[in-house]
Amino acid sequence: MIVSKSLSRRDWLLAARGLGLVAALSTVAGCAVLGGVNTPTPLYDLKPQVDLPAGLPKVKWQLVVSQPDADADLDTARIALRRGGNVTEYFANAAWTDNVPNLVQSKLLEAFEQSNCVAVGRDVASLIPDYVLQIELRDFQAEYGGPVAGAHVRMTAKIVRMSDRRIIDTINAEARAQSSGTDMQQVVAAFDKALGPVLSQIVAGTLKAIPAS
Repeated sequence: MIVSKSLSRRDWLLAARGLGLVAALSTVAGCAVLGGVNTPTPLYDLKPQVDLPAGLPKVKWQLVVSQPDADADLDTARIALRRGGNVTEYFANAAWTDNVPNLVQSKLLEAFEQSNCVAVGRDVASLIPDYVLQIELRDFQAEYGGPVAGAHVRMTAKIVRMSDRRIIDTINAEARAQSSGTDMQQVVAAFDKALGPVLSQIVAGTLKAIPAS
């Protein structure tokens, strides 16, 4: 047996108010979700200062810069952070304009082009270079050793002669730069300061290691 009971006018009003509150809360929640989705993540590029020594030889051979190899924690567009030990973290609301190996490759190419000493390109099938620069990216992260952050960049560059596939020289380049603060712009500026000397070492070392003709 089903028993039905009519709602009084007061019950209807209370029910209607409850439904209105649910609808309002749903609308607010929906706006909050959409607001989070539409918040863009700032993307940061690097503009390192490359200071090359005077008198670098102008060479006739052609060079290809390969895409750097990196461990999985650095093979990402996220900006890495280490507070100590071997734990890698990432800044929550910031990223590079490209994944780190691609970004470093682009900056290396720009540095070689700035030297105006060598014909250089990426590792694409259409190029037949005399030498290939194979890069291993060992460190590319911000480091917090206290209240002030710093940036640490370390790379190894192997010069491979393509005629016999021999490694003719290895260049180890490393630099650290202290940040003026923990603001993201200040941290990125520290990356610029650390990356510039590393690029300079690799460009100068490569041009000096191989005969000009």
